Amino acid sequence: MQTKYLKNEEYPPSEDTFFIANNIENEKGVFALDIGSGSGYLTKLLADNFSFVIGTDINFDVLAHQTSYRTQNLICCNGSDALKIKFDFIVCNLPYLATDEILDIATDGGTEGFEIPKKIFDSVINNLKENGKFVFVTSSLSNYERLINYAQKLGLSTRIIAKKKLFFEELILVEAIN
Repeated sequence: MQTKYLKNEEYPPSEDTFFIANNIENEKGVFALDIGSGSGYLTKLLADNFSFVIGTDINFDVLAHQTSYRTQNLICCNGSDALKIKFDFIVCNLPYLATDEILDIATDGGTEGFEIPKKIFDSVINNLKENGKFVFVTSSLSNYERLINYAQKLGLSTRIIAKKKLFFEELILVEAIN
């Protein structure tokens, strides 16, 4: 099921988005990518500290209806599959919920919350500069250790940089360096 948006209706930033923002606001560089741009909040934040920023989202309606945080260089694609740029910094609010089937591509990660994030990781690895950072958020509701192990199998050096307890889950922010 995909969310429908009315004209001029905005997709608001989530709790996850603000959690990520608090931990990346001092990142700087030349090229940055926000995968799953959603409201555009993180894309806009990155535009303050990077020379060239791209936001991608798999849902065209979400990109088309960004208002308050709209930026240039928005691309509708899966992960970073449409891009051939090497980025200094990539951020992604993963669709991490562990689900038996994918009903909402914005939140459902598939079995153990791994299937969809794996596809994003496979896309990201081709677009990350040497010594580039990939920061992603996941949850205690998914098999986040499996995600971290997969990032390491791709050759990325990982570490958990922040955690935030919510009512029913814990958000986990991971930094993976190429």
